[in-house]
Amino acid sequence: MGRRSWCLLLLGVLVAYCIYTPLPENIEEPMPINTPLKALAHLVSLQFFEFQMVPPTSHKNVIVTDTKFNNTPVRVYVPRRKSDTLRRSVFYIHGGGWVLGSAAYIQIDMKTTFSLHSYRLAPKYHFPVQFEDVYDALKWFLRKNILEEYGVDPGRIAVSGDSAGGNLAAAVAQQVWYVKIRLKIQSLIYPALQTLDVETPSYQDNAHMPVLPKSLAIRFYSNYITSDSALRKAMMSNQHVPVEAAPLFKLVNWSSLLPERFLKGHVYKAPTFGSSELARKHPGFLDVRVAPLLAADSKLRDLPLTYLVTCQYDVVRDDGLMYVRRLRDAGVPVTHNHLEDGFHGILSFPVLSFKIYYRLVDEYIGWLDENL
Repeated sequence: MGRRSWCLLLLGVLVAYCIYTPLPENIEEPMPINTPLKALAHLVSLQFFEFQMVPPTSHKNVIVTDTKFNNTPVRVYVPRRKSDTLRRSVFYIHGGGWVLGSAAYIQIDMKTTFSLHSYRLAPKYHFPVQFEDVYDALKWFLRKNILEEYGVDPGRIAVSGDSAGGNLAAAVAQQVWYVKIRLKIQSLIYPALQTLDVETPSYQDNAHMPVLPKSLAIRFYSNYITSDSALRKAMMSNQHVPVEAAPLFKLVNWSSLLPERFLKGHVYKAPTFGSSELARKHPGFLDVRVAPLLAADSKLRDLPLTYLVTCQYDVVRDDGLMYVRRLRDAGVPVTHNHLEDGFHGILSFPVLSFKIYYRLVDEYIGWLDENL
């Protein structure tokens, strides 16, 4: 399936869910049906789905340029005002299911150099291409001469991302620990972090929740790895992990890693194993660079100060909750912001609830102000 077809598929899914599936009652400011539909049309008109690239637009406070970090496209936002001190920097990775999204405008303060990173997208490209694009760009950026060029303080650098971008941010943070210039912060906004178990309580309870129903989440994840529909079908039945990988389940065992209130009476069942041949053909779903929750505890201990956002109405909610638990157990300081009325994709679709959107953005920026 090509990029344009993916865009139309996602648009159709979102429209259908806006029409047939209401938002949870405790989400404030539910929008009328025609409002999200108009907003979606507006997003398409702005090339949100990459029919064309939105050109960089500078203004009186910020210089916006498109460049490349080690051949990976990046949009850089640099404050116009000269600074007497080195600035902090946020290396941000966009979401979109590894299939959609590109660099776009984002508001920043006058103290931060902000870089928004693109990467080659599925289904034309599969793992590890997306990971390697981001990883190579981050390694390149963390060089002393590059930081000097952008006036960045090497002790005040954060990697951040939302959804699939949160996945990539978590993955690259685990892999750049050996670089001389270390990350100060990883900031992960409703990240997808594991592929082993798609029957966690959040996958079960939010299977039909807009904006990311279970079927679409699995389609995104499987297409990140391969275009072979056999993997997607096996994941839909949660029978894709071979018996040889059984020891990995202890790293994502939600019955022991989730706080009690999120279990909601769910009973953990032993996994039903799938085809070893499928895993041999498409080993990516067992790779820690695809599923950062599979990292060993010894690997987690080296990670930086963490800010992690989860949303109550989100299929990947429990991925984030389990990562919070495992990071804290490994001794990593974690600030966990759980949005009781939040849902996946609110940063991309703020029209569904501006109140939740602005609260999330304000809390995210406020935390960075205090800690970066």
